[in-house]
Amino acid sequence: MKVLITGSSGLIGSEAVTYYDRQGDTVHGIDNNLRREFFGPTGDTRWNLERLRTTTKRFTHHDLDIRDRSRMLDLAKQERFDLIIHCAAQPSHDKAKEIPFVDFDVNAVATVNLLEATRLTNPEAVFIFMSTNKVYGDAPNELPLRELPTRWDYARPEDFNGVREDCRIDRTTHSLFGASKTAADLMAQEYGRYFGLKVGVFRGGCLTGEHHSGVALHGFLSYLVKVAQAGETYTILGYKGKQVRDQIHSSDVLAAFAEFTKNPRPGEVYNLGGGRENSASILECIQKIEAFTGKKISWKYVDQARVGDHICYISDLTKFKTHYPNWKINCSLDQILQRMCQATAAK
Repeated sequence: MKVLITGSSGLIGSEAVTYYDRQGDTVHGIDNNLRREFFGPTGDTRWNLERLRTTTKRFTHHDLDIRDRSRMLDLAKQERFDLIIHCAAQPSHDKAKEIPFVDFDVNAVATVNLLEATRLTNPEAVFIFMSTNKVYGDAPNELPLRELPTRWDYARPEDFNGVREDCRIDRTTHSLFGASKTAADLMAQEYGRYFGLKVGVFRGGCLTGEHHSGVALHGFLSYLVKVAQAGETYTILGYKGKQVRDQIHSSDVLAAFAEFTKNPRPGEVYNLGGGRENSASILECIQKIEAFTGKKISWKYVDQARVGDHICYISDLTKFKTHYPNWKINCSLDQILQRMCQATAAK
């Protein structure tokens, strides 16, 4: 099988490169290290590219820009990929307001470039789009919540598993990032529903792992671990530090992609995160990291939360597990944190 992975030096992209290279597939990756441009030297992903170059056998890297429509079409014509995993993005909720045109071109327009290139060159290919839970905007905040000592949680039993795919995506405050990803999400669905392409849309919760180039504006858990190891100060933004996220390791994300690829459902949408079992608040994550590292984390609190931010977000995984019963979460939150702490300490 011939596989194209965009954002191949990033967290999910690099995991995909490794996974399919081990499977014996021919893997092509696109990554021009825009993350460094977005976030500065700490966001640089070249270290991950070099890691892939030394550990893979069938990987070809392309230093291309996914906004370049003609280059995307030329590459698709040349290779006729069987599987496209589109992970490249401007991923920051906060950064988007500073670069609205870049954000929209990278997240929305470039996604159409890739979808159309796939339709024109190999419409039988499977196309996986890495979307985000930010397509829901702040609608999840309307679910009744209860305040516990270290976290917010859902007040009603029917919400215990988290946010479902039928949560509305309009009439909410998204952030510009959330809006551009929503545009891409809808276009990806449409290429599946209208054209019949084998497109799957995965609305990610907190995707994480030891290969994440976490920075203050994106990659909360990775960045928190780095701050802890470096003895720096972490800033908590609003909600008393009790805001909840569900963490999923990149290897479990790839396992979900692999299951979808075996039996694709055109235009289907899935929430993908760590679910209830891997959920934790910022305060709870700080406690866990302190226990693993033996270091006290310095943090300060700012009462102003990010615009459109979620108070409690847990991905309801029921739909995906129903469609693909062989998939499950294999990496617990404690295992994720242990691996991240070990990897950060070793650098």
